Amino acid sequence: MQLKTTASWVRPTVALAALWMMLCASAPLGANAASKKMRTPSLDERSASALIAEVRRSFTLHGKTIPPEIFRDFGDGDLADSGSIWVTVDIAATIGSNLYFDDIRSDGPWVSQKKLRQKTDVPEETAYTFIGSTKNGLLVVLATYNGGGSGIFYTLHILDVAASRGLDFEGKIYQRINLTNLRNVILGDRWEGRVTISNNAVRIVTDRSGPAEDAGPRAPITIVAKRP
Repeated sequence: MQLKTTASWVRPTVALAALWMMLCASAPLGANAASKKMRTPSLDERSASALIAEVRRSFTLHGKTIPPEIFRDFGDGDLADSGSIWVTVDIAATIGSNLYFDDIRSDGPWVSQKKLRQKTDVPEETAYTFIGSTKNGLLVVLATYNGGGSGIFYTLHILDVAASRGLDFEGKIYQRINLTNLRNVILGDRWEGRVTISNNAVRIVTDRSGPAEDAGPRAPITIVAKRP
């Protein structure tokens, strides 16, 4: 038996096939193909990434020391308030600034600055030692503050670092490297002990919490360094 094909059926089928071929030829890449095409980071992005990596590796920027007095302003020098008021600083702007012009001195792993408020006054001193970076890229710094008396107050800082851009006085874009104080752990006056990092865990071993404490080493405390 011979199958007859009518013209009314053939013409729409041919037209649909032609339309399908035209759509396939002009269609853009599919979502899967487009997602595989990686965008090349710009020169500014690569430069910012390198600076962030330097801070996480050595707590320096452009090979220069980050001023210790930023930790005074992060709350170490403010014993009257329970929490930090200044929480983020552009460390790219702090280096060489008039605000943090005091001489920076190194003594082994410790870096310090002294500020003489009056010629007859005992200077205040802020110091820190960089413990290292956690697996998730946060920074661990042990800092001290002495306001001129006998107390030397220890604070453990958990910080984050990130690149951002701002506009200068002329409205031109410039690069910021922002250091944000995420968490303070107050250790006490003339604390003695050790701080170590394992992945994202920060372990604090206290040998002595202050000048009047003679109970010996305490049980270690472990905190998790994390972003809020």
